Amino acid sequence: MKTNILKKGKLLIAEPSILNDNWFNRSVLLLADHNDKGSVGFILNKPLEYTINDAVPEIEANFPIYNGGPVDQDSLYFIHTCPHLISDSEMIADELYWGGDVNTVTQLINDGTLLASEIRFFLGYSGWERDQLEGEIKANTWVVRKNSFKADLILQHDGSFWKKEMLKLGGDYQIWANAPDNPSNN
Repeated sequence: MKTNILKKGKLLIAEPSILNDNWFNRSVLLLADHNDKGSVGFILNKPLEYTINDAVPEIEANFPIYNGGPVDQDSLYFIHTCPHLISDSEMIADELYWGGDVNTVTQLINDGTLLASEIRFFLGYSGWERDQLEGEIKANTWVVRKNSFKADLILQHDGSFWKKEMLKLGGDYQIWANAPDNPSNN
């Protein structure tokens, strides 16, 4: 498989072969950055039991926080669709951005200008050193897909996101999509 298909904005769908990986089992990630130094992504389908108000008491909202990945679990990250409101945002692709001025985000949420449908928060991120992600793709750990959701990706938060992506892949992936979380329970 060619690995030059990697670029920011793509989705990484965890292959069923990584069932025993606690971080990435049944995960869908957004690749937020990919360059010659490495890659950064955020797990999209693993909500935590916390809200943004739990992590940042100054924010008066109950927007969910997602587990972004195993790296830097003490830090909060966010993707959004509002670069015109949030300065210092970095474009990912397809009308999606990450980062920006946190004080502005706090103010925009508190005054009702920034909605949960426009921003998603993550605790930690997923990171790969140079060539590491390419190696994982060659080892059939990830399927790389185009983000057909564009900015609506932020709205994809139900627990069946991975399953839906597996079904879209067809073939043997359809069998895995319907398998129990723990195949020994089958």
